[in-house]
Amino acid sequence: MRRQLRSRRAPAFPYGYRYRLDDQGEENQNYLADEEEEAAEEAPVMMAPDLEEEEEKEEEEEEKSQGQPIGNAWRQKLQIMVKYLWDPERRMSLAQTGQSWSLILFIYFFFYASLAAVITLCMYMLFVTISPCMLTFTERATTPGVMIRPFAHSLNFNFNVSEPDTWQHYVISLNGFLQGYNDSLQEEMNVDCPPGQYFIQDGNEDEDKKACQFKRSFLKNCSGLEDPTFGYSTGQPCILLKMNRIAGFLPELGDPVKVSCKVQRGDENDIRAINYYPESASFDLRYYPYYGKLTHVNYTSPLVAMHFTDVVKNQAVPVQCQLKGKGIINDVINDRFVGRVIFTLNIET
Repeated sequence: MRRQLRSRRAPAFPYGYRYRLDDQGEENQNYLADEEEEAAEEAPVMMAPDLEEEEEKEEEEEEKSQGQPIGNAWRQKLQIMVKYLWDPERRMSLAQTGQSWSLILFIYFFFYASLAAVITLCMYMLFVTISPCMLTFTERATTPGVMIRPFAHSLNFNFNVSEPDTWQHYVISLNGFLQGYNDSLQEEMNVDCPPGQYFIQDGNEDEDKKACQFKRSFLKNCSGLEDPTFGYSTGQPCILLKMNRIAGFLPELGDPVKVSCKVQRGDENDIRAINYYPESASFDLRYYPYYGKLTHVNYTSPLVAMHFTDVVKNQAVPVQCQLKGKGIINDVINDRFVGRVIFTLNIET
């Protein structure tokens, strides 16, 4: 392209000719200048067609290069990928030599082997230092929680005495809960322990422990044996209370934990009479300590039944039942189930 541009320039005057012109007068010099200007003006005009041809050729070459089949481009990319996976000339895979791969695998093997060894050692030390039969740390559960039966939504017992459909589900819930307390089953599985003293069992902690009997008949009028409706058909409902199990828990000073129920707020005369079963309204010492579910398999939690024989009708009565005993906490505001339980009785007639 440069050769063409050079060939299209204005004709140059011979050196001698220019010298002779310079020696002439001012008129000849003006003539020379005019000739040079005309040559300069004609040069671009003469060059334009050739430039346009070259541009057209370049565009055609670009179109040819862009117009290559798409398969060729994909074939080139595939070849690059295959060469990246395995380069036979340099004997490299994924841009790594065999020696590099050996070093990488060795480092990862050493790292994961060390990690597995540390985890194995920690698990071994854990199982050596703790017992599966007895909890190691129980300081945060010094006071047992409380639960009641039958189950009631939001702990609201609402029913109409004259409409069995409103209280029949309470009866079904109590019957199902007390199946494990049947006298025949208790006599078969558990032993008759002397009351009023702890039932401490020596021996290895992984040995099976015996459990004291708590018969359904201990609940008397709230056992469902004499009154199959548990008092709900007469507006005198029975509600069962039990403490949650804590392994190793012993009531302090050898005094049993007792249960006391009253109106939580409002008129205390809304509840005029409550019968407790057993009559002591307490959890006898013979059911403690509890040795855990792995060894104390047949353990049956003791119960206290509250028989509300005289409660004001046709209004909601909030009831609070608390555990009473040395070291028992029953006034935690943020937890209504630690050492106490609150529920509502609404008996309609």
